[in-house]
Amino acid sequence: MDAMVSTVHAWIEEPRKFARSHGVNVRPNSKDPIPEEIHILVIEGFLLYNYKPLTDLFNKRYYLTVPYDECKRRRSTRHYPIPDPPGLFDGHVWPMYLKYRKEMETHGVDAVYLDGLKSRDELYNQVFEEIQNMLLNCS
Repeated sequence: MDAMVSTVHAWIEEPRKFARSHGVNVRPNSKDPIPEEIHILVIEGFLLYNYKPLTDLFNKRYYLTVPYDECKRRRSTRHYPIPDPPGLFDGHVWPMYLKYRKEMETHGVDAVYLDGLKSRDELYNQVFEEIQNMLLNCS
């Protein structure tokens, strides 16, 4: 997690340099930062909101919620090189999801909860609209 915090700090300090060093194309002939430029970094993963030094770096937080039955169904359709042993979901995966979600809520992490039963397009549109509105209201 400390390495991730360092990586995010590197991006915050120089997003264009960071992008180039990670193989992301940036506009040619534009080496100096432009004040009007907007840089957005999306970080995805579970446990992101359980590490305060990392959570404090985020301007916006989204948390995808999925009910037990749907989560178990989706997990059962995944194909791993080494399959889950019997009982792993009920004995470990789901209890850990509940534990870390409770920790996040106990620590008052300000997150927008997204309904994981909605379509990808609906979720994308919701997040895109919120970020767009946030950016428009900042200018």
